[in-house]
Amino acid sequence: MNILSDEEIAALIAEAKTVPTGLSPIKPMSERCQHKRKTFDIETTASGSEFVVGVRQSCLNAYDFSVILGYKIPGSYTVFRLRRYNGNSHQHTNILERETIDGLHVHMATERYQKFGNGKEDHFAERADRYFHLESAIACLLAECGFKSPLEELPLFIGTAT
Repeated sequence: MNILSDEEIAALIAEAKTVPTGLSPIKPMSERCQHKRKTFDIETTASGSEFVVGVRQSCLNAYDFSVILGYKIPGSYTVFRLRRYNGNSHQHTNILERETIDGLHVHMATERYQKFGNGKEDHFAERADRYFHLESAIACLLAECGFKSPLEELPLFIGTAT
């Protein structure tokens, strides 16, 4: 797989996407292996890019969750993880920076970690204080990753009645 540059990653994140029905507020999720899960497929109208949003939450610990924005690499079955909003059930260590994060954190795909070659394009993470549970993590993903409500995408009609 080719390495995506930081600029390409930023463009994919910023690309306009419609909020899929059932994501916010989150509709009931299916349960499997002591986790609730739901996946939403998204195709953008402008470029035809395909994205996926995955939501996972432990049935045993509500603060063990992930909300993931992935990009479907054209011509393959690979989903490239652009962003991952994680709960506070575990520590994370940024290997290259030798930095450990406790609590809520957001993983971000970077060119640097792809080149590092550990197989995790989104291994780099930053501490997060802008969400505190699953619903607020979903809200952050929607606010930070180019999502528009269906109403925002309606054309505006300006003019006077005759």
